[in-house]
Amino acid sequence: GTWGSWGPWSSCSSSCGDGVALRRRRCQRSSEEQPCAGDPRQYRLCQLQGCPSGSVPFRAMQCSLYDNRPVLGTSARYRWVPFHGAPNLCDLNCLAEGHNFYYSFGRVLDGTRCGPGSPDLCVGGRCLSVGCDGILGSGDRPDACGHCGSGHGSCVLVHRLFQGADPSSGYFGYVNVTKIPAGATNIKVSDKSRNYLALMASDGRYVLNGDWAIAWPGPYEAAGTLLTYSRAPDGTESLEAPGPTLEDLHVMALLQEPNPGIEYQFWL
Repeated sequence: GTWGSWGPWSSCSSSCGDGVALRRRRCQRSSEEQPCAGDPRQYRLCQLQGCPSGSVPFRAMQCSLYDNRPVLGTSARYRWVPFHGAPNLCDLNCLAEGHNFYYSFGRVLDGTRCGPGSPDLCVGGRCLSVGCDGILGSGDRPDACGHCGSGHGSCVLVHRLFQGADPSSGYFGYVNVTKIPAGATNIKVSDKSRNYLALMASDGRYVLNGDWAIAWPGPYEAAGTLLTYSRAPDGTESLEAPGPTLEDLHVMALLQEPNPGIEYQFWL
């Protein structure tokens, strides 16, 4: 059998925060044909404006619907809060407040987070990851360049070892290591010596370890990305940034001893 075209997306399952939208397709076949392979439904993440401060979280709201209602075949009444220790993340597992037992009220509503802080959502009782295409369960992941679903075919890895000569002033002074072009991602630079890595923006302004002043390890903003600079007690240094960079960056080294080699890599 062959599928017909996808229908329109439904409205979002939530009015704020995260939710899911659904679309369907029909299998077009006669009774003699094989059924269509694949799913007749597809879900995507829809992210709306944030919920007002003080709003009850989605899962907690679903548990609270059973407050003071009879359960377990008794006349006892309980207040219910989410319980996250049960095996099935997409069941509405609720703990009786002030007691040491929980009860499962069936499935959570579609679009409920699988757990606290989890990026994954429950749909039809299953915990599904959101692909980079926004489709739940698609499995699409961004490639090293940040493109969705294209594999590594759109990327070029630059991975080299700089073993340049000493500056004209002898062992001391700045030398150029490489230029990291705009658009680079997954940047890593490492040095294992008493020398210092330095970084200059495209306008000639130092971002890190410039003008003979050594910076503290930590996060720095440069070229539209967050750079992490680390330095170990033995002098080992690294620069890492996820990118993509919005402008060229110039990696340099402030030499105090012969350069044993500076390794760098990034994707374009």
